[in-house]
Amino acid sequence: MIKHNEIKKGKLVVIKNDPYEIVKCSHVVKGRGKSVVQAQLKNMKTGGILQKTFHPGESIEEAEIERANNVFAYRKKDEYVFHEEGNPSKRFSLSKEQVKEKADYLKEKADTTTLLFKGEVIEILLPVKMSFEVIEAPPGVKGNRAEGGTKVAVIETGKNIDVPLFINQGDIIEINTETGEYTKRVSSS
Repeated sequence: MIKHNEIKKGKLVVIKNDPYEIVKCSHVVKGRGKSVVQAQLKNMKTGGILQKTFHPGESIEEAEIERANNVFAYRKKDEYVFHEEGNPSKRFSLSKEQVKEKADYLKEKADTTTLLFKGEVIEILLPVKMSFEVIEAPPGVKGNRAEGGTKVAVIETGKNIDVPLFINQGDIIEINTETGEYTKRVSSS
């Protein structure tokens, strides 16, 4: 249990049997020296935001989140199949709703981490930077090269990414999976 005065940003708590992460937290002193904690919490399953005030003497259950290393195996329609790291026979699948926007960066043999709450997968974590092959890129337009121009390229997962004009089909590029932005060219074709 987490006491009222131990509540802070980053803590994981349970509210109505759902795991929440405290994303914002401020201690506010009310009249006669009593302090309350005003917190903004993010539901780790749905992504919904909840505002909650904690009063002196209140405590809240701490969420026990397990981490497991996995490998993405393949996609079959809207089903994403993973297996335990080092054990391809232990497979499990997740729906597109569970994978969310991470689906744009899932490629075969990609290392992932799953967060589990009471044995249920609540989130997939990817490495912050991953390399992808460019499968489609229009030619760069000649012209004013004083400013760095960009164009839209398609990576091997089918995601469209803004890249610099010098990127060509067949190049391997690095992408920040948190922001969806190009970071650098790893190798050229």
